[in-house]
Amino acid sequence: MAKREIIGPNSMTKDNDYKKDVDLSIEWNRWILKPMGIWPYSRHVSPVEVCFKRLKNVVCYSLMSFIFAPCYLYVSLEVDEVYEKLKTYGPLIFCVMAYFKYCSLIVHANDIRECINCIERDWRNVSHEEDREIMVANANFGRRLVKICSFFMFCGFMFYNVAVPIHIGKITIEGGNRSFIPLNYPVSKLIVDTQLNPTNEIFFSIQFFGDMLLHSIMAGACCLAAALAVHACGQMQVLMCWMTHLVDGRVDMSNNTNGRIAKIVGQHVRIQKFLAVMEKALTQVSLMEFFGCTLAMCLLGYCIIMESRAKNMTAVVTYSIILVSLVFNIFIFCYIGELVAEQCRKVGQMSYMIDWYRLPENTKLSLVLIMAVSSSPTKLTAGYLVKLSLASFSDAMKTSVAFLNMLRTLTDLRE
Repeated sequence: MAKREIIGPNSMTKDNDYKKDVDLSIEWNRWILKPMGIWPYSRHVSPVEVCFKRLKNVVCYSLMSFIFAPCYLYVSLEVDEVYEKLKTYGPLIFCVMAYFKYCSLIVHANDIRECINCIERDWRNVSHEEDREIMVANANFGRRLVKICSFFMFCGFMFYNVAVPIHIGKITIEGGNRSFIPLNYPVSKLIVDTQLNPTNEIFFSIQFFGDMLLHSIMAGACCLAAALAVHACGQMQVLMCWMTHLVDGRVDMSNNTNGRIAKIVGQHVRIQKFLAVMEKALTQVSLMEFFGCTLAMCLLGYCIIMESRAKNMTAVVTYSIILVSLVFNIFIFCYIGELVAEQCRKVGQMSYMIDWYRLPENTKLSLVLIMAVSSSPTKLTAGYLVKLSLASFSDAMKTSVAFLNMLRTLTDLRE
């Protein structure tokens, strides 16, 4: 079992299994992503594990295609009413978002694995209790974000796939001789008549598990972004902690100033590389999240208005919960972008706030590099097009409301 020695403030040592600390950062993500075949395996993996993961990928792609294709044909060929079209376009957009996120996470599996390896290396190399406390605090904060994100997303799933069908119940036709369960993703009759038994029960069951997959992908992508960003912020806080001990040193640090500066600069470079890999791994996911959620929120808001007019409170509550989950998802992406940029700025401030004037003349110049890099803080982006920040979140909400008002105006004119 891999162990390390941690030096406490009172020079006390204790053994600790670093793998338990690693689980603080990535355990929940592994639970969500591994069953879907997204979690990257190590380089030393058996052919059987590779084949099993590929099989899971094929099953997931098939489930998403099974949901999307029949429903798209239904909307395109059989639905004439505007509201019914818009109400069905919402789930289709959600399906497309999940599909492209799934593809992106698989394509960037090597980048995700590199980020995970960095997290494991950081936990393995921590050597002082003060540093570990900082990392544990950030890991716990990341776990709370992951739990909240998963809670909202799966609450929306349960209401949409359980509460709504129970409220509607089975629809009886042909004088009471036949009944069927209405599907959340209607199927075109050109493919099969889902009002017949047992076809109806089969399609309902497959769509149930398919929609669970869609929500898991959405939750997993958001949780992964939160875990990686929070770890980066934790490493920047550790870096700032090292800066406060630059002049006088610490038990686990080098005895000379040049050695301590080398360690600080090396940590800063590792953080910048980690953020670059993280950006590469998640930028396409962020882009799909940003624009997809903006459009989906517009349609959900419109559905809430229409269902409230019809006094269908179960649908109103369901759409409201799904809306909250999407708002929270896009907020998480924008919030972690703001958090990373803010921590980068703090690193630059800290490099000036320490007692640098007590350093030897030539040694002071070593801090200029950190100040210069931190003066232009790293900013996470959505597809290298939109900077993820709280201002971007505000813009997304305003855009969604603007489209909602335009949609209401157009539909009211048609009526």
